[in-house]
Amino acid sequence: MMLGSVLNPVNSTIIAVSLIPIGDALGAPPSQTAWLVSALYLATALGQPVVGRLIDVFGPRRLFLVSTSLVGVAGVVGTLAPNLGVLIASRVLLGFGTCAGYPAAMALLRSEARRTGRDSPGGVLTALAVTNQTIAVIGPLLGGLLIALGGWRATFALNVPLAVAAVLLGLFRLPVESGTGESPRRGRLATQLDLAGMALFAVTLVALLLFLMNPHLRDWYLLVTVIAASAAFAVRELRAATPFIDLRVLGGNTPLLATYGRALVAYTVSYAFLYGFTQWTEEGFGLSPLHAGLAQIPMFLVAIGVSIVSGRREGVRGKLLVGGVGQIVACVVMLTLTRDSPVWTLVLVALVFGVPQGLNSLALQNSVYFQADPERTASSAGLLRTFAYVGSMVASSTTAASFGRRADTGGMHHLAWVMFGAGVLYLLLTAFDRTLGRATDKDTSADAPRAS
Repeated sequence: MMLGSVLNPVNSTIIAVSLIPIGDALGAPPSQTAWLVSALYLATALGQPVVGRLIDVFGPRRLFLVSTSLVGVAGVVGTLAPNLGVLIASRVLLGFGTCAGYPAAMALLRSEARRTGRDSPGGVLTALAVTNQTIAVIGPLLGGLLIALGGWRATFALNVPLAVAAVLLGLFRLPVESGTGESPRRGRLATQLDLAGMALFAVTLVALLLFLMNPHLRDWYLLVTVIAASAAFAVRELRAATPFIDLRVLGGNTPLLATYGRALVAYTVSYAFLYGFTQWTEEGFGLSPLHAGLAQIPMFLVAIGVSIVSGRREGVRGKLLVGGVGQIVACVVMLTLTRDSPVWTLVLVALVFGVPQGLNSLALQNSVYFQADPERTASSAGLLRTFAYVGSMVASSTTAASFGRRADTGGMHHLAWVMFGAGVLYLLLTAFDRTLGRATDKDTSADAPRAS
């Protein structure tokens, strides 16, 4: 399950150092290669709650095997892609393929808690977070090495052996009967999956992304589409017998809603740094993809250490507050950087960003585990990733708008100001949330309801 859950992070970090080489090879500026980021996260944002719900219904094994197989297909398509359009299509496949790993792991964790009668997931949750951080350490450096040895296409080919390994391990190691125990025979499948709700959710996200990628008043119809589709989605979900996203439950679970809001803002900052700052270090500062990958390693190393140390503590409020302050400090340091800055200042920014990277993801993950309805653990975990990926799409569109044709210093400073504003919002959302102190209350046992 750890291998499955890292398929998305490894592709996220590898593409960060691949965007400039891909743009050079295919004649595409940063405003166009940004779709390689947004396409993956749009597909994942749509797919995570869908696959999470399917896992709640059918159990993790089948969904994990089918979804992860798509990762291998995406690797082949991306390796052979003749143009940017096909490459974007491979990233869409990759997004859907990486949907099952994380919600399946959370569902297995919940089923083990039920089976053993022990709801003490701290060590496993920390292991999942650290595994993701570890692969993120390897990703930028591995991407730089693969580009140096075989060009940017090698970064897509890597998915083939990873997918094969994950599928084989899944076949031999995952329990055949697993999940929450909800029978797939209850009612018709189409009713259980709420296809109409999924379609409206997809229209809302696609229209929002299209507007954010190039915001302009002439595209007013996209905003109208977002408002109309989201309103229709809300009406549909409130009336559906088995809603895609149970807004009634979420409406009564304010702590979980607040966690999702924090995830959106936190990952906007995180992904803007990962993609925007990395592109600037290559094109604006002059580093090679390999050296740009090396410059990211201090951030992930610090994040791993912070996750391991903080994972021993059950509380989440302190982690989120320190993480919020760390984001703001890192953005301030980014605003001081220019093309003539010494290399050690790049390392300093990475080190500072490592603190919120290690604290925020772990705290948000733990919050959802304890705040979600136990019967919807997988879909709630998938929805956490959906909000994170919406944040990544906001970050991608903001990066594209900041850089335009070239990732220069002025564009990086513009991006840093947007990140700073998001960081302040994140800190305020955390500081005024009084429910965080109860996120890991011992009364929230494996079978207790999470709605407040």
